[in-house]
Formats: sequence, C-alpha cells, structure tokens
Amino acid sequence: MAARKNCWEIMQCGRHPGGDRLAELGECPAVRCFGAHGIHNGINGGRACWAIAGTYCGGETQGSFVDKVRQCSGCRFFHQVRQEETAGSFVPAQDILVRIASSS
Repeated sequence: MAARKNCWEIMQCGRHPGGDRLAELGECPAVRCFGAHGIHNGINGGRACWAIAGTYCGGETQGSFVDKVRQCSGCRFFHQVRQEETAGSFVPAQDILVRIASSS
C-alpha cells in the first residue's frame, strides 16, 4: 500500500514537529492525538483531524466537534481521505471519537 499523507503534510499548516509555524501557533492536537494512531493509516491524528478539537484549519483554530463537522465536511483533505479509503474502511467521526476517548 502506498504511504498515505497526514493532514499537516497536505494542508501545510506548519504546526507539526519541525514546522515553520510551530513557535507561533503551537503544536497541532492532531500530532499528539495518540489514540487516533493508525486510523486511515495515519500518524496519530493525522488522517482523522476532523474529529479532533483545536486543529488549525482555514486560518483559524477549530473548536468544538459541532463546529468542526460543519467546517471539515467541506475540507479538501477530508474528501481526499474519504476517496483514498476503500469501501467500508472509512472510519466515521463518531467512531474516531470513541476510540480516542477509550485510549485516554
């Protein structure tokens, strides 16, 4: 299977380790969301960012899950992951949240 890119690689937010905006904006919560590691073959929350509060998208930090559902449903990265996943392998946001919560 070809390597799948994480959100910080596609969206170029600069909030990943070594990123150019790390000092300014801080590390993205998706980078440290260990409970989401492996979802959609991503590193930590890198391919499940739409289910993680506090990610930086569209020039602003995204807050609650309700806000994120609205914002992220139109995101090109979200649609890319959906397209890349084979039928039945896309993990719904609710399932991602359960997995993250159970790993805490």
